[in-house]
Amino acid sequence: MTALSRRRFLAAASAPLALAACGNGVGSNGAGRIDARTDAAFSFMYRELPETRTLADKSVGVLMLPLVTEAGVGLGGAFGRGALRVDDATVDYYSVANASVGLQLGAQQYSHALFFMTERALSDFRTSRGWVAGADLEYAMASRTGALTTDTTTLLTPVVAVVFGQAGLIAGATIEGQKYTRILP
Repeated sequence: MTALSRRRFLAAASAPLALAACGNGVGSNGAGRIDARTDAAFSFMYRELPETRTLADKSVGVLMLPLVTEAGVGLGGAFGRGALRVDDATVDYYSVANASVGLQLGAQQYSHALFFMTERALSDFRTSRGWVAGADLEYAMASRTGALTTDTTTLLTPVVAVVFGQAGLIAGATIEGQKYTRILP
């Protein structure tokens, strides 16, 4: 993915974020805003990582977090909001948050999608009071050629995470330890 396409995506995804910060939520169109950002993130992901269509077609649900902002100076944190889609329809909205302590300096924004490959994994996620991404999460990573690894092992994993659209001053992104909570937008 080129730096220009990343910038374009981040500009498109973060412009509404600035406007949202001005609102107090009373009479707001929070669900519509999250859905619009989610649609844009799916389009971007499918264009830049076409192999994710295979994951989506084989999954029973996808949680898309179109814009996660992470920053840290000693203490760090990440936050974002997104939509859970089943059969291409939004069924719930979620926030993701993470706090960290340690040697860190910088900020970045990225998108990520969680592909639920089994009914059980999706059910466990939806019924939890706060689901935390753990070490049992399988990452499907883009290789140097831009192809996504969607081998048999990946497709048989209960939850597959794809991180994309990274831009910022922190190298790499991980979602381990992030807590996902259902919200009312």
